[in-house]
Amino acid sequence: MSVGGRLLIVDDEPQIIRALSPALAAAGYTVETAGSGEEALSKMAAEPCDAVVLDLGLPDMDGKEVIRRVREWSEAPILVLSARDLESEKIEALDLGADDFVNKPVGVGELLARIRASLRGRERRFATNANFQCGPLHVNFAIRRVTIEGVEVRLTPREYDLLRTLARHAGRVVTHRQIIAAVWGPGAQADPQFVRVLMAQLRQKIEADASSPRLLLTEPGIGYRMAAVD
Repeated sequence: MSVGGRLLIVDDEPQIIRALSPALAAAGYTVETAGSGEEALSKMAAEPCDAVVLDLGLPDMDGKEVIRRVREWSEAPILVLSARDLESEKIEALDLGADDFVNKPVGVGELLARIRASLRGRERRFATNANFQCGPLHVNFAIRRVTIEGVEVRLTPREYDLLRTLARHAGRVVTHRQIIAAVWGPGAQADPQFVRVLMAQLRQKIEADASSPRLLLTEPGIGYRMAAVD
Protein backbone atom coordinates (compact mmCIF):
# COMPACT_ATOMS: atom_id res chain seq x y z
CA MET A 1 0.00 0.00 0.00
CA SER A 2 1.39 3.39 -0.92
CA VAL A 3 1.80 6.18 1.59
CA GLY A 4 -0.64 8.48 -0.20
CA GLY A 5 -3.28 5.93 -1.13
CA ARG A 6 -4.75 4.76 -4.44
CA LEU A 7 -5.72 7.32 -7.07
CA LEU A 8 -7.72 6.68 -10.24
CA ILE A 9 -7.14 9.10 -13.14
CA VAL A 10 -10.01 9.02 -15.63
CA ASP A 11 -9.05 10.75 -18.88
CA ASP A 12 -8.92 9.72 -22.54
CA GLU A 13 -6.05 12.06 -23.41
CA PRO A 14 -2.75 10.08 -23.33
CA GLN A 15 -0.70 13.25 -22.82
CA ILE A 16 -2.61 14.03 -19.62
CA ILE A 17 -2.03 10.52 -18.31
CA ARG A 18 1.67 10.72 -19.19
CA ALA A 19 2.01 14.07 -17.44
CA LEU A 20 0.11 13.25 -14.26
CA SER A 21 0.85 9.60 -13.52
CA PRO A 22 4.61 9.92 -12.79
CA ALA A 23 4.14 13.10 -10.74
CA LEU A 24 1.39 11.60 -8.59
CA ALA A 25 3.34 8.37 -8.16
CA ALA A 26 6.39 10.38 -7.09
CA ALA A 27 4.23 12.03 -4.43
CA GLY A 28 3.55 8.62 -2.89
CA TYR A 29 0.28 7.58 -4.53
CA THR A 30 -0.50 4.32 -6.30
CA VAL A 31 -1.88 5.49 -9.65
CA GLU A 32 -4.44 3.63 -11.76
CA THR A 33 -5.82 4.99 -15.04
CA ALA A 34 -8.99 4.62 -17.09
CA GLY A 35 -9.76 6.00 -20.53
CA SER A 36 -13.55 5.80 -20.36
CA GLY A 37 -16.41 6.09 -17.90
CA GLU A 38 -17.30 2.40 -18.00
CA GLU A 39 -13.67 1.39 -17.44
CA ALA A 40 -13.48 3.76 -14.46
CA LEU A 41 -16.67 2.37 -12.91
CA SER A 42 -15.45 -1.21 -13.42
CA LYS A 43 -12.09 -0.48 -11.82
CA MET A 44 -13.68 1.26 -8.85
CA ALA A 45 -16.08 -1.63 -8.35
CA ALA A 46 -13.25 -4.16 -8.51
CA GLU A 47 -10.96 -2.30 -6.09
CA PRO A 48 -11.96 0.79 -4.08
CA CYS A 49 -9.80 3.86 -4.59
CA ASP A 50 -9.02 6.70 -2.21
CA ALA A 51 -9.68 9.50 -4.71
CA VAL A 52 -10.62 10.04 -8.36
CA VAL A 53 -9.28 12.66 -10.80
CA LEU A 54 -11.98 12.83 -13.47
CA ASP A 55 -12.25 14.47 -16.88
CA LEU A 56 -15.78 15.37 -17.98
CA GLY A 57 -15.21 14.83 -21.70
CA LEU A 58 -15.05 11.03 -21.93
CA PRO A 59 -15.65 9.03 -25.13
CA ASP A 60 -18.52 6.87 -23.84
CA MET A 61 -20.38 9.09 -21.35
CA ASP A 62 -20.31 12.51 -19.79
CA GLY A 63 -18.13 12.67 -16.69
CA LYS A 64 -21.10 14.01 -14.72
CA GLU A 65 -22.81 10.67 -15.27
CA VAL A 66 -19.75 8.98 -13.77
CA ILE A 67 -20.08 11.22 -10.70
CA ARG A 68 -23.78 10.41 -10.35
CA ARG A 69 -23.19 6.66 -10.57
CA VAL A 70 -20.19 6.65 -8.25
CA ARG A 71 -22.12 8.57 -5.62
CA GLU A 72 -24.74 5.83 -5.52
CA TRP A 73 -22.28 3.64 -3.61
CA SER A 74 -18.99 5.44 -2.91
CA GLU A 75 -17.87 8.51 -0.93
CA ALA A 76 -14.38 8.57 -2.49
CA PRO A 77 -13.34 12.18 -3.19
CA ILE A 78 -13.84 13.16 -6.85
CA LEU A 79 -11.76 15.99 -8.27
CA VAL A 80 -12.93 17.11 -11.70
CA LEU A 81 -10.12 18.13 -14.04
CA SER A 82 -11.62 19.53 -17.22
CA ALA A 83 -11.21 22.02 -20.05
CA ARG A 84 -14.87 23.00 -19.62
CA ASP A 85 -14.94 26.32 -17.81
CA LEU A 86 -18.65 27.19 -17.82
CA GLU A 87 -19.97 27.93 -14.35
CA SER A 88 -23.03 25.80 -15.09
CA GLU A 89 -20.81 22.77 -15.72
CA LYS A 90 -18.92 23.30 -12.48
CA ILE A 91 -22.10 23.80 -10.46
CA GLU A 92 -23.76 20.68 -11.87
CA ALA A 93 -20.68 18.53 -11.23
CA LEU A 94 -20.41 19.80 -7.65
CA ASP A 95 -24.13 19.39 -7.02
CA LEU A 96 -23.88 15.78 -8.19
CA GLY A 97 -21.20 15.12 -5.58
CA ALA A 98 -17.80 16.16 -6.94
CA ASP A 99 -15.49 17.51 -4.24
CA ASP A 100 -13.61 20.04 -6.36
CA PHE A 101 -13.30 21.36 -9.92
CA VAL A 102 -10.02 22.38 -11.54
CA ASN A 103 -9.65 23.81 -15.04
CA LYS A 104 -7.06 22.43 -17.45
CA PRO A 105 -4.22 23.12 -17.63
CA VAL A 106 -3.27 22.86 -13.95
CA GLY A 107 0.10 22.72 -12.23
CA VAL A 108 0.95 19.44 -10.52
CA GLY A 109 1.58 21.28 -7.24
CA GLU A 110 -1.91 22.75 -7.19
CA LEU A 111 -3.46 19.42 -8.17
CA LEU A 112 -1.64 17.63 -5.35
CA ALA A 113 -2.74 20.27 -2.85
CA ARG A 114 -6.37 19.90 -3.92
CA ILE A 115 -6.16 16.10 -3.70
CA ARG A 116 -4.78 16.35 -0.17
CA ALA A 117 -7.56 18.77 0.80
CA SER A 118 -10.21 16.42 -0.62
CA LEU A 119 -8.75 13.46 1.27
CA ARG A 120 -8.73 15.44 4.53
CA GLY A 121 -12.34 16.40 3.87
CA ARG A 122 -13.27 12.75 3.44
CA GLU A 123 -11.61 11.88 6.76
CA ARG A 124 -13.62 14.59 8.52
CA ARG A 125 -16.90 13.41 6.98
CA PHE A 126 -16.38 9.99 8.50
CA ALA A 127 -14.96 11.23 11.79
CA THR A 128 -17.10 11.08 14.93
CA ASN A 129 -15.30 13.96 16.63
CA ALA A 130 -17.76 16.63 17.73
CA ASN A 131 -15.11 19.37 17.53
CA PHE A 132 -13.81 21.31 14.53
CA GLN A 133 -10.72 23.50 14.54
CA CYS A 134 -9.46 25.75 11.74
CA GLY A 135 -6.93 28.38 12.76
CA PRO A 136 -8.51 30.55 15.48
CA LEU A 137 -11.97 29.08 14.83
CA HIS A 138 -13.31 26.29 17.04
CA VAL A 139 -16.76 24.73 16.73
CA ASN A 140 -18.26 22.25 19.18
CA PHE A 141 -21.07 20.65 17.19
CA ALA A 142 -22.47 18.81 20.21
CA ILE A 143 -23.36 22.00 22.08
CA ARG A 144 -23.41 24.36 19.07
CA ARG A 145 -20.70 26.55 20.58
CA VAL A 146 -18.45 28.68 18.35
CA THR A 147 -15.33 30.47 19.56
CA ILE A 148 -12.61 32.59 17.97
CA GLU A 149 -9.32 32.41 19.90
CA GLY A 150 -11.31 31.15 22.88
CA VAL A 151 -13.88 33.95 22.84
CA GLU A 152 -17.45 32.77 22.26
CA VAL A 153 -19.20 34.09 19.16
CA ARG A 154 -22.98 34.43 19.18
CA LEU A 155 -24.53 33.29 15.90
CA THR A 156 -28.12 33.27 14.69
CA PRO A 157 -29.52 29.80 13.86
CA ARG A 158 -29.01 30.33 10.13
CA GLU A 159 -25.50 31.72 10.58
CA TYR A 160 -24.65 28.62 12.61
CA ASP A 161 -26.19 26.29 10.02
CA LEU A 162 -24.11 27.97 7.29
CA LEU A 163 -20.92 27.68 9.34
CA ARG A 164 -21.64 24.06 10.24
CA THR A 165 -22.26 23.15 6.60
CA LEU A 166 -18.98 24.68 5.46
CA ALA A 167 -17.03 23.20 8.39
CA ARG A 168 -18.37 19.71 7.72
CA HIS A 169 -17.10 20.05 4.15
CA ALA A 170 -13.91 21.98 4.90
CA GLY A 171 -11.61 22.13 1.91
CA ARG A 172 -14.49 21.37 -0.47
CA VAL A 173 -16.61 23.73 -2.55
CA VAL A 174 -20.21 23.95 -1.33
CA THR A 175 -22.57 25.33 -3.97
CA HIS A 176 -25.28 27.94 -3.40
CA ARG A 177 -27.89 25.23 -3.99
CA GLN A 178 -26.33 22.94 -1.40
CA ILE A 179 -26.16 25.77 1.13
CA ILE A 180 -29.79 26.74 0.54
CA ALA A 181 -30.87 23.12 1.13
CA ALA A 182 -28.82 22.89 4.33
CA VAL A 183 -29.81 26.28 5.79
CA TRP A 184 -33.34 26.91 4.49
CA GLY A 185 -34.35 23.28 4.02
CA PRO A 186 -34.67 20.79 1.11
CA GLY A 187 -36.78 22.19 -1.70
CA ALA A 188 -36.42 25.79 -0.50
CA GLN A 189 -36.46 28.40 -3.26
CA ALA A 190 -34.28 30.99 -1.51
CA ASP A 191 -32.41 33.37 -3.81
CA PRO A 192 -28.60 33.00 -3.88
CA GLN A 193 -28.49 36.65 -2.81
CA PHE A 194 -29.81 35.48 0.58
CA VAL A 195 -26.72 33.26 0.86
CA ARG A 196 -24.41 36.18 0.05
CA VAL A 197 -26.08 38.37 2.69
CA LEU A 198 -25.87 35.59 5.27
CA MET A 199 -22.22 34.97 4.44
CA ALA A 200 -21.44 38.67 4.85
CA GLN A 201 -23.04 38.60 8.32
CA LEU A 202 -21.10 35.47 9.28
CA ARG A 203 -17.79 36.90 8.10
CA GLN A 204 -18.33 39.99 10.23
CA LYS A 205 -18.43 37.73 13.27
CA ILE A 206 -15.82 35.12 12.28
CA GLU A 207 -13.13 36.80 10.21
CA ALA A 208 -10.45 39.12 11.59
CA ASP A 209 -10.97 41.23 8.45
CA ALA A 210 -14.29 40.54 6.71
CA SER A 211 -13.11 42.34 3.57
CA SER A 212 -10.18 39.92 3.23
CA PRO A 213 -11.46 36.56 4.49
CA ARG A 214 -9.03 33.80 5.41
CA LEU A 215 -11.45 31.15 6.67
CA LEU A 216 -14.66 31.53 4.64
CA LEU A 217 -13.58 31.66 1.00
CA THR A 218 -15.63 32.57 -2.08
CA GLU A 219 -15.79 30.43 -5.22
CA PRO A 220 -17.11 33.10 -7.64
CA GLY A 221 -20.44 32.23 -9.20
CA ILE A 222 -20.49 28.79 -7.54
CA GLY A 223 -20.54 28.97 -3.76
CA TYR A 224 -18.14 28.97 -0.82
CA ARG A 225 -15.40 26.92 0.79
CA MET A 226 -14.11 26.65 4.34
CA ALA A 227 -10.31 26.84 4.33
CA ALA A 228 -8.76 23.38 4.46
CA VAL A 229 -7.53 22.24 7.86
CA ASP A 230 -3.84 21.32 7.94
